[in-house]
Amino acid sequence: MPIPDYQSLMLPLLRFASDGKERRFREAIEGLAAEFSLSDDERAELLPSGSQPVFDNRVGWAKTYLKQAGLLASPKRGIFHITVPGVALLAKNPTAVGLHILEQYEAFRQFRSRRRDAGTITADSNIEMVEEAAMTATPEDQLASAYQRLRQRLEAELLEQVKGASPAFFERLVIDLLVKMGYGGSRRDAGRAIGKSGDGGIDGIIKEDKLGLDVIYIQAKRWEGTVGRPEIQKFAGALQGHRANKGVFITTSSYTRDAKEYTGMINTKIILIDGIELTGLMVDHNVGISSVGLYEVKKIDTDYFEGE
Repeated sequence: MPIPDYQSLMLPLLRFASDGKERRFREAIEGLAAEFSLSDDERAELLPSGSQPVFDNRVGWAKTYLKQAGLLASPKRGIFHITVPGVALLAKNPTAVGLHILEQYEAFRQFRSRRRDAGTITADSNIEMVEEAAMTATPEDQLASAYQRLRQRLEAELLEQVKGASPAFFERLVIDLLVKMGYGGSRRDAGRAIGKSGDGGIDGIIKEDKLGLDVIYIQAKRWEGTVGRPEIQKFAGALQGHRANKGVFITTSSYTRDAKEYTGMINTKIILIDGIELTGLMVDHNVGISSVGLYEVKKIDTDYFEGE
């Protein structure tokens, strides 16, 4: 099942604390994960920043909003318990608890009012749009969604730029990317283009490490159609001709299923990188792109207040 949004976690979190005892936040995360039957992969899914699991983050926001409404209280870091208003709400046997329920509490309305007043959004339509997105998404979810949209657009534009580059430039781009990924050390020492006629389908060679203990052979092609098994077989044959056992085939298009399956049937290790993966790696390693802005997401340093 998909990871529940933070509003779907509010009622289960209240019920988890319904015995009135002080509970640990980590204990709540484990209990709710079991209640929703989340898989290990779902539990391990991280925010795009890599700073925290998505599920943990959403439980945290559910707890934050319930606290702001006065339904939960935290006497100390990592500990929380239900309050009298929280018990009263559970006594009504609600089928769900979300922002529409929390809006009934003055403390929560004041909290939302403070957030709006402190922000830079002034147009009513923009506020409504933000509030609608907040119905199911945490602030981190909204940042992640915006980031993914920006990245997808960047990768699409980058792929078009790469497809329009000359064959020689594309080969240099590939070498630059592999160097940025940590292969071979410096650009000067690590890669050398050998795309001569009769090279047997090898476009480049790069050291696998700075000492040159092994090498990786490269074929980099700006392909229009899908790359099939015959092309990969030719590349594998070229590797055997060079007595090589490692190769990377990079294209701006994609691969057929037969081509992908073939690489798993042979002893030679061949990695296939298509246009989508190529531009993703370029963005990850800052090849052909530049930063236009940096936004820091900060949180309270609880260790700072530990000695209070």
